Amino acid sequence: MPEFDNTFSVEKMGEIRRKEEENLIKSLAKKYGYQYVNLRGISINPTALRIISESIAREGSIVAFETVRKRLSIAIRNPNDPKTKEEIASLEKQGYELTIFMTTTESLEHGWARYHDRVETDQVKRGVLDIDEKNIEEKSKAFKTPESVANYIMEIRTMNNVRRVSETMEAIFSGALALRASDVHIEPEEGSVRLRYRLDGVLHDVMKLETDVSKRVMSRLKLLSGMLLNVRNEAQDGRFSFNVFEKQIEVRSSVIPGADGESIVMRLLDPTVASFNLEQLSLNSILYDVMIEELKRPNGLIVTTGPTGSGKTTALYAFLRKAHTPEVKIITIENPVEYRVEGIVQTQVGDDYTFASGLRAVLRQDPDIIMVGEIRDNEVAETAIHAAQTGHLVFSTLHTNSAVGAFPRLIDLGVDYRMIGTSVNIILGQRLVRVLCEHCKKEHTPTEDELILIKKILKTHPKPPTLPDPLIIYEPSGCEKCTHTGFKGRLAVCEAIKVDEAVEEAVVRDPREHIILEAAKPQGIPSMAEDGIEKVLLGATSINELRRVVDLTDGRHMLKSTEEKNLDEEFSTHIV
Repeated sequence: MPEFDNTFSVEKMGEIRRKEEENLIKSLAKKYGYQYVNLRGISINPTALRIISESIAREGSIVAFETVRKRLSIAIRNPNDPKTKEEIASLEKQGYELTIFMTTTESLEHGWARYHDRVETDQVKRGVLDIDEKNIEEKSKAFKTPESVANYIMEIRTMNNVRRVSETMEAIFSGALALRASDVHIEPEEGSVRLRYRLDGVLHDVMKLETDVSKRVMSRLKLLSGMLLNVRNEAQDGRFSFNVFEKQIEVRSSVIPGADGESIVMRLLDPTVASFNLEQLSLNSILYDVMIEELKRPNGLIVTTGPTGSGKTTALYAFLRKAHTPEVKIITIENPVEYRVEGIVQTQVGDDYTFASGLRAVLRQDPDIIMVGEIRDNEVAETAIHAAQTGHLVFSTLHTNSAVGAFPRLIDLGVDYRMIGTSVNIILGQRLVRVLCEHCKKEHTPTEDELILIKKILKTHPKPPTLPDPLIIYEPSGCEKCTHTGFKGRLAVCEAIKVDEAVEEAVVRDPREHIILEAAKPQGIPSMAEDGIEKVLLGATSINELRRVVDLTDGRHMLKSTEEKNLDEEFSTHIV
């Protein structure tokens, strides 16, 4: 006999009411033309939070949670509330360009709770939730090498703990900006904590931090990033920003638990990268002309491939800027939005807004061009293919080793191989190599093995450069201008395969990589190895640096020529 369930409590009633309000707000958001947001699922930017005082925020049922320059994202519950209207009008009068979201009461309360974090930290200079931007600017001018950062942090050991932690954080960010680091790594080890910078794609040790100081730094960084301080056994992601040198630096944080404590990696996103155009991508002349034609097409899928940190997103932004005109509508789905691009609608995935669901929603927004941050599963792949086949130009990225590797990867994700030819326009592959410092690079005569390799790779180059005699290439040396690394900056080495009839037939008949490479040969686009060797001959990078990021033992220069295949076939006829 079933028993009466007396566990139906006030908590359950509250949960039902919260769910009902959430469903109501979601439906009202569509009615008013706004997006729905759950503030628990995002990192609230402390800079945005400061724009509206807590008393006004509570009175107007509003939370400011993201800001970039004069663009401000706000969450409201009721767009018809007079106090809410009043605050929106006030923000617009102050010159803010508003993006309005609707949210629930519980979500607003979560946002208002962040003011409490700020109150607690106002007693300390600039507080846990902020960084002294003027100090960062001043220190950045003094830091020339990783050693100078380490020396400064060692010098401030006599400061009181509170101020020392603040100074250490400012020194870490100042050094990262001064040395143009893309990432800051803080990694606990037994007895100490290692601080490292990634400079031009390569990690460099800075120093060992003391454990007690690093723990305080970690707590501040987690709070700054909008993470939970009391959670230490789970991975967490967050972000924050600060203004320095008249630009806003976005910081994307990732924390994971480890045997000796939590490890954090912070990626520094310079907004000036978003201003990259096609001309700044260092594409060879052949591929540049190909991309100009591809960006004129009204529909189809353009995919950039490569590992993490190979410049795929930067390339996509450059393509978007080239394709953007007042006559077209561009919408992006990113995780997260790394750079802001004017005139483009940029959206960010969350708990209820995944790549797949976001892409389906975006298709109802009448876009001409769509950018999907990453194709990572069957649902996203098939929806992107569908969008490309229904009159949209779609940009996306895929994690593969090369352009040709994208074909079996798409098939592995469940895409029907017969659909690839009718939906995919072009697939690009790229890597970033470090650029030799112009002030100290030195001449280098290739060894016999290097010369053989260069000639072998150039043999399959569609338009090989003429080799001078004697051949001189360059290698790194090291000076103050390049922080004694021999390199300063990075450039892309690229390849691409257009999906023409020959490639489509190869994918349908036999999608092995060497078969597709052979079918794409008449397109006359240099491979990654060929493009890289050409940049070595121009003195832009060294052959060892190219070897570091591109597998020169693989590629079409390693495939047998037609003449060699015929000899093999003739030889096989004599075998008994």
